[in-house]
Amino acid sequence: MTISEYSFRLQKGITGGFAPPTPDAIHTVTKASINDTLLIASATRLTGTPSLQDALPKSISSTSAGVNPLIEELHSILKEIPTEFPPGSEDIYGLDTSIAWGSDDLEWCNGGPQGCGGGVSQVKPTEEDKRKFRRAVDIVNELVGKAE
Repeated sequence: MTISEYSFRLQKGITGGFAPPTPDAIHTVTKASINDTLLIASATRLTGTPSLQDALPKSISSTSAGVNPLIEELHSILKEIPTEFPPGSEDIYGLDTSIAWGSDDLEWCNGGPQGCGGGVSQVKPTEEDKRKFRRAVDIVNELVGKAE
């Protein structure tokens, strides 16, 4: 199965305390149905600096070796694993990382408490779910690393 159009975003640094979270990295990957190019925008925050630094936009062909299988694996994982409920109540995967995915057949987003909010999720992932989420994070990072 090939997904023709999608967008996903990984954010490292999602949990806040008294103040909203300060992200360490945000990677956004977008593929339009009109071509095979994945557009990748990344912003990272160096340790000790107050804000994210944008990197030059990158791209990679979805037909490049190994790219489509990674996208399909990511999509498959996100279709299987739960998100917290209520949304934003708790970082149920414990990685201080969120992934948001949007395509015709799937809208998926996990999160964590934004600032003073928080709470407890009614949904708890299994150890297998946590393993799959770690793999999803690795896939996004691998795709971002492959881009030129």
